[in-house]
Amino acid sequence: MANVRVERTDEGGFRATNGRGAEVRIGGGDEDGVFSPVELLLAAVGGCNIVTVEPLTAQRGHRLVRLEMTVQAEKVEANKLGPVTLTYDVELPSEAADEVFRAVAGRVHAKYCTVSRSLEEGTEVRLELP
Repeated sequence: MANVRVERTDEGGFRATNGRGAEVRIGGGDEDGVFSPVELLLAAVGGCNIVTVEPLTAQRGHRLVRLEMTVQAEKVEANKLGPVTLTYDVELPSEAADEVFRAVAGRVHAKYCTVSRSLEEGTEVRLELP
Protein backbone atom coordinates (compact mmCIF):
# COMPACT_ATOMS: atom_id res chain seq x y z
CA MET A 1 0.00 0.00 0.00
CA ALA A 2 1.28 3.46 -0.86
CA ASN A 3 1.07 6.06 1.89
CA VAL A 4 2.29 9.66 2.22
CA ARG A 5 1.54 12.33 4.76
CA VAL A 6 0.89 15.90 3.61
CA GLU A 7 1.00 18.63 6.22
CA ARG A 8 1.34 22.35 6.73
CA THR A 9 4.73 23.29 8.13
CA ASP A 10 5.38 25.75 10.96
CA GLU A 11 6.61 28.21 8.31
CA GLY A 12 3.23 28.10 6.54
CA GLY A 13 4.32 25.96 3.61
CA PHE A 14 3.41 22.36 2.92
CA ARG A 15 5.36 19.13 2.65
CA ALA A 16 4.74 15.52 1.78
CA THR A 17 6.72 12.82 3.57
CA ASN A 18 6.86 9.05 3.35
CA GLY A 19 7.77 6.38 5.88
CA ARG A 20 11.30 6.08 4.46
CA GLY A 21 12.18 9.67 5.38
CA ALA A 22 11.82 11.34 1.98
CA GLU A 23 10.33 14.81 1.80
CA VAL A 24 8.96 17.02 -0.99
CA ARG A 25 8.03 20.67 -0.50
CA ILE A 26 4.67 21.66 -2.00
CA GLY A 27 3.26 25.08 -2.78
CA GLY A 28 1.51 27.18 -5.34
CA GLY A 29 2.70 27.52 -8.91
CA ASP A 30 4.19 30.94 -8.19
CA GLU A 31 6.48 29.95 -5.29
CA ASP A 32 10.20 29.29 -5.73
CA GLY A 33 11.76 26.05 -4.49
CA VAL A 34 8.57 24.00 -4.32
CA PHE A 35 6.56 21.69 -6.56
CA SER A 36 2.93 22.50 -7.30
CA PRO A 37 0.50 19.59 -6.89
CA VAL A 38 0.11 19.36 -10.69
CA GLU A 39 3.90 19.22 -11.12
CA LEU A 40 4.02 16.38 -8.59
CA LEU A 41 1.38 14.50 -10.58
CA LEU A 42 3.43 14.92 -13.75
CA ALA A 43 6.60 13.88 -11.91
CA ALA A 44 4.80 10.77 -10.66
CA VAL A 45 3.77 9.78 -14.19
CA GLY A 46 7.25 10.37 -15.57
CA GLY A 47 8.99 8.82 -12.61
CA CYS A 48 6.86 5.69 -12.73
CA ASN A 49 7.66 5.16 -16.40
CA ILE A 50 11.36 5.99 -16.34
CA VAL A 51 12.27 4.03 -13.18
CA THR A 52 10.62 0.98 -14.73
CA VAL A 53 12.08 1.39 -18.24
CA GLU A 54 15.70 1.85 -17.13
CA PRO A 55 16.28 -1.46 -15.33
CA LEU A 56 14.27 -3.48 -17.86
CA THR A 57 16.31 -2.08 -20.75
CA ALA A 58 19.57 -2.70 -18.87
CA GLN A 59 18.51 -6.28 -18.04
CA ARG A 60 18.18 -6.88 -21.77
CA GLY A 61 21.83 -5.88 -22.24
CA HIS A 62 21.34 -2.27 -23.34
CA ARG A 63 22.33 0.26 -20.69
CA LEU A 64 21.25 3.60 -22.16
CA VAL A 65 23.93 6.29 -22.32
CA ARG A 66 21.41 9.02 -21.38
CA LEU A 67 17.82 8.60 -20.25
CA GLU A 68 15.66 11.66 -19.60
CA MET A 69 12.02 12.55 -19.98
CA THR A 70 9.84 15.63 -20.19
CA VAL A 71 6.25 15.34 -18.99
CA GLN A 72 3.72 17.97 -20.06
CA ALA A 73 0.02 18.68 -19.75
CA GLU A 74 -2.15 21.71 -20.38
CA LYS A 75 -5.17 22.65 -18.33
CA VAL A 76 -8.34 22.22 -20.37
CA GLU A 77 -10.47 23.68 -17.58
CA ALA A 78 -9.58 25.69 -14.50
CA ASN A 79 -9.25 22.50 -12.48
CA LYS A 80 -8.71 19.75 -15.06
CA LEU A 81 -5.73 18.60 -17.13
CA GLY A 82 -5.90 17.51 -20.72
CA PRO A 83 -3.75 14.68 -22.08
CA VAL A 84 -0.39 14.07 -20.42
CA THR A 85 2.48 13.74 -22.89
CA LEU A 86 5.67 11.81 -22.05
CA THR A 87 8.64 12.67 -24.27
CA TYR A 88 11.79 10.61 -23.87
CA ASP A 89 15.24 12.06 -24.59
CA VAL A 90 17.69 9.17 -24.86
CA GLU A 91 21.15 8.45 -26.14
CA LEU A 92 21.35 4.87 -27.26
CA PRO A 93 24.54 2.79 -27.27
CA SER A 94 23.55 0.97 -30.51
CA GLU A 95 20.82 0.40 -33.09
CA ALA A 96 19.86 -2.82 -31.33
CA ALA A 97 19.29 -0.81 -28.14
CA ASP A 98 16.79 1.40 -29.99
CA GLU A 99 14.51 -1.54 -30.75
CA VAL A 100 14.73 -2.85 -27.18
CA PHE A 101 14.15 0.60 -25.67
CA ARG A 102 11.08 1.27 -27.82
CA ALA A 103 9.57 -2.13 -27.02
CA VAL A 104 10.21 -1.81 -23.29
CA ALA A 105 8.98 1.80 -23.07
CA GLY A 106 5.80 0.88 -24.94
CA ARG A 107 5.05 -2.08 -22.68
CA VAL A 108 5.80 -0.11 -19.52
CA HIS A 109 3.46 2.68 -20.59
CA ALA A 110 0.68 0.30 -21.65
CA LYS A 111 0.86 -2.26 -18.84
CA TYR A 112 3.29 -1.67 -16.00
CA CYS A 113 3.26 1.97 -14.89
CA THR A 114 0.77 2.09 -12.02
CA VAL A 115 0.46 5.88 -12.15
CA SER A 116 -0.24 6.12 -15.89
CA ARG A 117 -2.70 3.25 -15.81
CA SER A 118 -4.52 4.72 -12.81
CA LEU A 119 -4.91 8.08 -14.54
CA GLU A 120 -6.05 6.52 -17.80
CA GLU A 121 -8.58 4.25 -16.13
CA GLY A 122 -9.90 6.91 -13.74
CA THR A 123 -9.04 5.73 -10.24
CA GLU A 124 -11.62 6.77 -7.67
CA VAL A 125 -10.48 9.29 -5.06
CA ARG A 126 -12.32 9.06 -1.73
CA LEU A 127 -12.53 11.79 0.91
CA GLU A 128 -12.70 10.86 4.61
CA LEU A 129 -13.36 13.67 7.06
CA PRO A 130 -12.91 13.44 10.84
